[in-house]
Amino acid sequence: MSPYDPSAFPPFAVTVDLVVLTVRRHALCALAVRRGEQPFQGRWALPGGFVRDDEDLTAAAARELVEETGLCAHDGTSPAQDNGAHLEQLGTYGDPKRDPRMRVVSVAHLALAPDLPAPRAGGDAHSARWAPVEALLNQGGYEREDELVAPLAFDHAQILADGVERARSKIEYSSLATAFCPPEFTVGELRRVYEAVWGVALDPRNFHRKVTGTPGFLVPTGGTTTRQGGRPAQLFRAGGATLLNPPMLRPEV
Repeated sequence: MSPYDPSAFPPFAVTVDLVVLTVRRHALCALAVRRGEQPFQGRWALPGGFVRDDEDLTAAAARELVEETGLCAHDGTSPAQDNGAHLEQLGTYGDPKRDPRMRVVSVAHLALAPDLPAPRAGGDAHSARWAPVEALLNQGGYEREDELVAPLAFDHAQILADGVERARSKIEYSSLATAFCPPEFTVGELRRVYEAVWGVALDPRNFHRKVTGTPGFLVPTGGTTTRQGGRPAQLFRAGGATLLNPPMLRPEV
């Protein structure tokens, strides 16, 4: 039996890419960075980077999340911190031609957080911004100001589309929509999350009845707020339920 020879195998690398979603101005937005280096220099892409030798995939994704957004990751099994974001593994992408430098497999992660401030670019990113997912997924590519229209770099359009669909489907049967909300929120604020993620308008009365009647979904805090204007609205926090029964089914579009 011949000894193991690492040089007999082609170069191979693993990266993590992040689909970071938030709701800004009642629209579902994703974090996009403009690449400052080759390949795809000048093109918009999802944030991410190479996995270091001494870290596992979850640690790499959490590190990239902190570097790109300043958010700390949590998996939903423990209470979120004020600067926390829901983080979960999305999928693995390994097309041999997805990266022109070498064979690179990406393990994509999905991160969800409430309305986030303007991002700051770091690493090899020239600039960073929140962009509506519909604009990023436009078949003709994404443009800003006087830039030329170009698709997202690598296979990031597919990764983003998969992340958006994961979010849209999971808020049907889980309490994940509350990850887009502050620790205390109104039913109206939660409804606007569903409307932004699904891209549909929902009947306020029916929505209120469904979410307040679903066991373990919402817990009244005892407080009220007028931050949305009008009469004081009751404040809620996320309940202990992780699965919703009955589920919040997406309207047929």
